[in-house]
Amino acid sequence: PPAVSRFLSAAWAVFLNDARLEIRTRTALGALAMFVAASLVLVYLALGRTPVSTAVASALLWVVIVFAGAVGLGRAFVAEEERGTTLLLRLAAPASAVYVGKLMFNVVLTLALALVAGVGMRILIPTPLGAPAVFWSGLVLGALGLASTTTLLSALLARAQAAGPLLPVLAFPLLVPLIAPAVGLTITASGAATGAWAAAQPDLVALGAYAGLTATASLLLFEYVWRD
Repeated sequence: PPAVSRFLSAAWAVFLNDARLEIRTRTALGALAMFVAASLVLVYLALGRTPVSTAVASALLWVVIVFAGAVGLGRAFVAEEERGTTLLLRLAAPASAVYVGKLMFNVVLTLALALVAGVGMRILIPTPLGAPAVFWSGLVLGALGLASTTTLLSALLARAQAAGPLLPVLAFPLLVPLIAPAVGLTITASGAATGAWAAAQPDLVALGAYAGLTATASLLLFEYVWRD
């Protein structure tokens, strides 16, 4: 239908605009890369060759992902305010299309973050990985939930004077329901491959439900935030 086509075209235009600007400036990519690299190096220096359990390694992985995302994904709307293009964006695209376009861009960034952090942690802190599919499924679902939460919070804090420091503070209570099943999935993936999917099903459902609920609620609330 024409309305759907216009909506998708507007969302895709917002995504492409953010992608082009990021390729030019590399602001978010640089912040995410530096945070992940520094966190992984600190974890490696602190642990050294000390063997750690899979539970500890899983918790450390998600601490790196969650805090890197909270720090690096908060510029989705702050950059629009800094460039003075917020009003133009409001006139050029409907609110829902703006949110979906920004969400797609943040999802791509978060998936790249999760991939780099997951591979880096496995190199620096080798732990058993009996079910790789469960491991990567947990990273993807966790990245979707993290991106949907931080995108809405970025819009809420775009005009605040201290948007950068405020985002991790406000995001942490909302991300607690994501951390528990994400860590559980990573621990499950470290066990035997036999029965891994059955054991991971509750955590997969919890992560999928979290990502779906946060994305849906953010889409419904975004118009009020965006037009305020």
